[in-house]
Amino acid sequence: MYADKRSYRQIESTRPIWYALVANLAVMAVKSIGALYTGSGTLLAEALHSLADTGNQALLLYGLHRAKAQPSFDHPFGHGRDVYFWSFVLALLLFSLGGLLSIYGGIQKFSDHAGVRNPWIAIGIIGFALAAQGLSLRVALAQANRSRRGRSMLQWFRETRRSDLLVIVTEDSAALVGLIIALAALGATVLFDDPLYDAIGSIAIGTLLVIVALALAAEIKSLLVGESASPRTRLAIRRILEECPEVLAVRSLAPPATGAGCDRARAGCASSAVPGYARGGRCGLQERAATTNS
Repeated sequence: MYADKRSYRQIESTRPIWYALVANLAVMAVKSIGALYTGSGTLLAEALHSLADTGNQALLLYGLHRAKAQPSFDHPFGHGRDVYFWSFVLALLLFSLGGLLSIYGGIQKFSDHAGVRNPWIAIGIIGFALAAQGLSLRVALAQANRSRRGRSMLQWFRETRRSDLLVIVTEDSAALVGLIIALAALGATVLFDDPLYDAIGSIAIGTLLVIVALALAAEIKSLLVGESASPRTRLAIRRILEECPEVLAVRSLAPPATGAGCDRARAGCASSAVPGYARGGRCGLQERAATTNS
């Protein structure tokens, strides 16, 4: 069905992003209309969150497209780190557009004491959003589970070099938590007939997004400035080199995390045939190491 395994991997790697993009577009439209109709600050905060997520996923797809560019003289390791740059940009967007604006909107609700019109409509919209985001998160987690290979989710979060998948899983998880907060805030607004809870919900969602954005930025910054390939990938590359009949010994190994595509390694080898840069040849390092990305 696919031309080769690499094409299949590329399609699989973007599947969670497309699911998230479609889900967020639909949810953003419904939330925005609902926020205008009901005057709910919590729903407006959620609409801003979905707007930020939609923009983020579009940037992520662009970054993955740019990352496919072939290595050149100026970029011998390819352009895989483009996806790290765009992942960092979208963490900043989530912080500003999603987090700070939601907090500001909540503070405004405190001052004007505006009530929520037809809160049950807002609650129904949150229910629809929960279903859509749950489906998107399920797709992302399915791919993350294949990638983490027995590691806990926390360990995978700390070790993975797949910034695209890291962003989608984190955003979708934050979206579900935010929706639960929104549901609780709107429920309290209806129960106690007090718009104060709607404002609190907006500020709580904004605070959540700020925390998530800062955590994402910290992880991606490490990749952006030149973190090494994952321990699993380093071990796989060393084994591949040691299996080559041309290689007598691997003295040092420095494979950087290169983002999308495959890891390329700079290796110091005692060898009669393998140059300092191991990029393929009879060992097939490049193609075989591509399957170890995590």
